[in-house]
Amino acid sequence: MNTLLLSLDLCDLCLDSSGNIAIAADPYSIAQDVASACRCFLGEQWYDTTAGVPYFQQILGQPVSVGVIKQAMVTAALTVPGCNNPVVYLSGLGSGRGLTGQVQFVYNGVT
Repeated sequence: MNTLLLSLDLCDLCLDSSGNIAIAADPYSIAQDVASACRCFLGEQWYDTTAGVPYFQQILGQPVSVGVIKQAMVTAALTVPGCNNPVVYLSGLGSGRGLTGQVQFVYNGVT
């Protein structure tokens, strides 16, 4: 499945060599869509307010366990077609109180 390619540094649209909006193809597009799903706040998508991670409702400013955060990421990742068996690895707090980590998943038998 194709998706609009987002730049790694700004997470914004980028252009291809012809000056057109760049497109990402599988498997990169699936990985990018999983990352976008995990970054989306619940209610942020105006066309589907049920999509997203309940950051404000259950995570930010709440006494929350690591398991709750991981499950929220897994749930978000599973909304992306082509993402199978996601596993979340959290690597700790970064600068500015940000939590870092990664979501690994199976795509056509390859992680």
